Amino acid sequence: MCGINGIVSFGAVAPPVDVGELTRTREAMHSRGPDAAGIWLSPDGRAGFGHRRLSIIDVSERANQPMVSREGDLVLTFNGEIYNFRELREELERDGERFATTSDTEVVLRMYRRWGDAMLPRLRGMFAFAIWDARINTLFLARDPYGIKPLYYTNDGKSFRFASQVKAILAGGGVSITRDPAGIVGFLLRGHVPEPFTMYEAIRQLPAGTSMIVTRDGASEPRPYFSIASVLRDAVNERRHYSDDERAAIIAGAVRESVRYHLVSDVPVGAFLSSGRDSSTIVALASETAGSLQTVTLRFGEYIGTEKDEAPLAAQVAMQYGTTHSTGTVSGDEFRAELPRALAAMDQPSFDGLNSYFVCKAAAELGWKVALSGTGGDELFGGYTTFRIIPRVVRLFGAFKHAPGAAAAFRRVYGRIARNRTRFSPKTPYTLKYCTSYEGAYLMKRGLFLPDEVASIIGDEMACEGLKRLNLLDAIRNTITPDPGTGFARIAAMESALLLRNQLLRDIDWASMAHSLEVRVPLVDAFLLRKVAPAVFSTRKRDGKELLSRSPYRALPEAILTRKKTGFTIPNVAWLDDRRHAQQHFGTRPWALHILEAAGHATIA
Repeated sequence: MCGINGIVSFGAVAPPVDVGELTRTREAMHSRGPDAAGIWLSPDGRAGFGHRRLSIIDVSERANQPMVSREGDLVLTFNGEIYNFRELREELERDGERFATTSDTEVVLRMYRRWGDAMLPRLRGMFAFAIWDARINTLFLARDPYGIKPLYYTNDGKSFRFASQVKAILAGGGVSITRDPAGIVGFLLRGHVPEPFTMYEAIRQLPAGTSMIVTRDGASEPRPYFSIASVLRDAVNERRHYSDDERAAIIAGAVRESVRYHLVSDVPVGAFLSSGRDSSTIVALASETAGSLQTVTLRFGEYIGTEKDEAPLAAQVAMQYGTTHSTGTVSGDEFRAELPRALAAMDQPSFDGLNSYFVCKAAAELGWKVALSGTGGDELFGGYTTFRIIPRVVRLFGAFKHAPGAAAAFRRVYGRIARNRTRFSPKTPYTLKYCTSYEGAYLMKRGLFLPDEVASIIGDEMACEGLKRLNLLDAIRNTITPDPGTGFARIAAMESALLLRNQLLRDIDWASMAHSLEVRVPLVDAFLLRKVAPAVFSTRKRDGKELLSRSPYRALPEAILTRKKTGFTIPNVAWLDDRRHAQQHFGTRPWALHILEAAGHATIA
């Protein structure tokens, strides 16, 4: 894993690239790539790249970056891994291509020369990269289908800057730090900053599954090359009948293949292990493929002896599959001592992610450079309660969508009933306003605060402007366009495009990179999605998680299969010293407000 950055001066009156700024931006990402660093500057000084390297595949110096083609007219700065690079390389070699390294980076460079942006759907992996094409004086940028690897940019009309982190762009200097109301409001609504927004008006995130170009005329709009909703729609429309055994075989074969690809590395690969089905399945399959495997489990002192303690069952899984296992424990004192460093590493505010930070810290302390994670199984195989609740809620309240005044009347009646009662959620009065559609019900279920509540936290002016820029319900609706066709598939599309992309994967990135650790997610893979989607979504059965659990040749322990889902949570609210908001707000809300204030993005009323 790496940190990338660059500047292109495309405007006629733009100054040449400032190498000092390029270096400052690069060095702000040192933890993303402590193994090597590089700078490239075009002969005319109008384009420059920086790179910080964490060496995983071809660890030799010849694979350092930025990488220049042997012809001298293409330059690449690349972050990520291409897991199928060997077969792509063999195909290129059959066509006469020659290679100077054994790296996946050079394969990307040669593929671009051969196919241009048509190469993107063929890349199996996680990536964000930029290519300077001197043949046409054009910058080409792209991001992987799920957005596992980040890419941010800013464009002042004369110069275009990009980097793997928002904080790195800011470290370069010369970029406006005006706060974006859309970023602040987006965080309050969803607990993370929704792409393409950031907390700064001048900085945007290249959306997952898109590419863009920058020419002398400026930057294009991001161009999508992958759509989760389209894949799910095609699977639903297939309407082929599979037996349960056929479905299990399809899922097992595809997941086993994905794990095998995600083990491609020139350094050892370990795995995170909880007591859940997803990580246990990944560990079982990885141990079958790799033979020897290291695993690590994180437990929290507050949970020891309770059902939330992951360690006992994880140890049972590790013993069954013969892994070299370690358990790390985080106490309240350690949490409070480490919290300032964790918040400093958090590139954009997130009300989640500290669990990932501490497990990555534990892995790094064991000397790991690469770890597998079970993230993504719930979104793909229907593991969340949202898959059951939201379709049911929309069926129940959908009839009120065209009933004028019903939502307001419900709020008035609810207000009289719930007066002076604290056990009700503050979101309940808005049930009829939002729960008549999938996008509204999703916001109601997943939302931290609702749009109606934001003004009371940050003031009317910022709330109004942020909501206008976000256009949130339309943005959620876009994730199920084209319509996947069933309630189950719609929820999968929304959870994958919203929660997974914008929160879970982003949290994994900043948390792992803070510890110079690469985390791979075999269940978050566009090739896997296409293969398993017909078996999961073309049937009325909702047993994807059960079928996933049948993937290992040697069955998972019965205790894992029967365990109630608890999620990988950290008792951060219980450990907070600052409880100012604890009585005023509901559930995880006080922690989110603490994060927003601690990051300096807003003062909470």
